[in-house]
Amino acid sequence: MIQCEDCEFFQRTTDGRPLLLCDPHKNIKEPECLAKLQLHKLATTEQSMERLMRAYEQMLGIYRRMQPMQEKMFEHMEREIRDAEEGDSWKFESYRDDDDDEDDGTRPGPNNPFS
Repeated sequence: MIQCEDCEFFQRTTDGRPLLLCDPHKNIKEPECLAKLQLHKLATTEQSMERLMRAYEQMLGIYRRMQPMQEKMFEHMEREIRDAEEGDSWKFESYRDDDDDEDDGTRPGPNNPFS
């Protein structure tokens, strides 16, 4: 069985990790090479997943730090909206009073052409 270090499709990256350039559909030299290639791909996938998990955990940490600030912002925005609505309430009070005066509880009759 040939070792990967002795194969022409093997290289090391600058940080010392193995890089397998063999293609399982074209240039596998021995049946064991396929098993080694699968193990290498599995290890590479596992490293990628670990990096993704670390990035996700860091993102969650940022969200946890931002949560109190977001809550304060929402409270401030709600207070501003409530104050604006209270400030504009005088515009709508006259309409409400007019509507109450017009409604005397009687309905127009069927013979009334202006209803």
